[in-house]
Amino acid sequence: MPVNYTPPAPAQLLAVPGITLGTAAARIKSWSRDDLLLMSVASGAQAAGLFTKNRFCAAPVTVCREHLERGSAVRALLVNAGNANAGTGEEGLAHARKSCTAVATLLGCSSHEVLPFSTGVIMEPLPIDRVVAALPACRAALAESRWYAAVRSIMTTDTVPKGASRQVHVDGVAITVTGIAKGSGMIAPNMATMLAFIATDAPITGAVLRELAVELAEASFNRITIDGDTSTNDSFVVISSHRAPMPVINSRDDPRLAAVQGALAEVACELAQAIIRDGEGATKFIEIAVEGGRDAEECDRVARAIANSPLVKTAFFASDPNLGRIVCAIGNAGIADLDARRVSFYLDDVAVVADGSRADSYREEEGKRVMAKAEITVRVALGRGDARATVWTCDLSHGYVSINADYRS
Repeated sequence: MPVNYTPPAPAQLLAVPGITLGTAAARIKSWSRDDLLLMSVASGAQAAGLFTKNRFCAAPVTVCREHLERGSAVRALLVNAGNANAGTGEEGLAHARKSCTAVATLLGCSSHEVLPFSTGVIMEPLPIDRVVAALPACRAALAESRWYAAVRSIMTTDTVPKGASRQVHVDGVAITVTGIAKGSGMIAPNMATMLAFIATDAPITGAVLRELAVELAEASFNRITIDGDTSTNDSFVVISSHRAPMPVINSRDDPRLAAVQGALAEVACELAQAIIRDGEGATKFIEIAVEGGRDAEECDRVARAIANSPLVKTAFFASDPNLGRIVCAIGNAGIADLDARRVSFYLDDVAVVADGSRADSYREEEGKRVMAKAEITVRVALGRGDARATVWTCDLSHGYVSINADYRS
């Protein structure tokens, strides 16, 4: 079960005017649940997307990039679970494009206005005929209220659906933001097997939306790691349906943007942390906060060295204050001129290392007390500047090994 995360109830995922969602069972794997999502977007909507930097990217990622490069207009998203359509060569590209054509035919739009997404097993051909055959059922189910059904349909090893909504008022107009995400393993997004979709009815131009998407990802989905592996399919899309009755926001300087951006950021951060809390086999949620660096990049490097260390992560699982592992991770982060004599770190409020050596006040029973908690903060002070960075991660348990050993079974 996820660490201190309660999934949303269906009514908590608010409808976004101009966005309808429908799901169906395409039986892409040996399951009977819905595994295909069609999201229909009103005419005039804009979208921005960020995708994996894995060079072995999936076919739908390639097609999404092509379609978004033609312009930021979008009329539909199609998402399948159970098969990643990655490592499938020209056949995979043909299948992704065929799915777009089929959706376009159903909805009366152009195929390049459809964005395809896949998640699941890599290096297996997508059963495209099953996908196409299930599309009419998806269309028949389209409704603004089906966000909960939508997020359930895109789950793979997730144990719970992940979604969030916010509402803000801008010049007396109610603005809605709703987002869903899936992911619990192969998580080290570099964008910018994770998928995230956030929609708002606030009218935002494509140019502004593209800038917002980068900033939102950097503060949320690019701050998480479960196992240090960047998926072939990582995708994050922000959609503006342009249905709120207000003038279009076409500049970053528009004072109305701040409230909308704040709501988008809250939803993105909640979804990103939900992915970590539901990490495969996770029993602990860990925040790695590094401060006192010369720049944010080196702080990020130290945070990820700690977060991605199997030795550190297994120590957290065992509640074992073998804290030399954290010291080793800091030293292995690749900062050539780091002066260890100026480095300190803390477990929650417990000083462990002060100025490069064990803190005089540190007692192992205090380390054990913190390590036994379900939520832990590791704070590292590098003592060389004012920059800072934060990464969220989880422990590494027997459950992670079992889930991934049995994933294709």
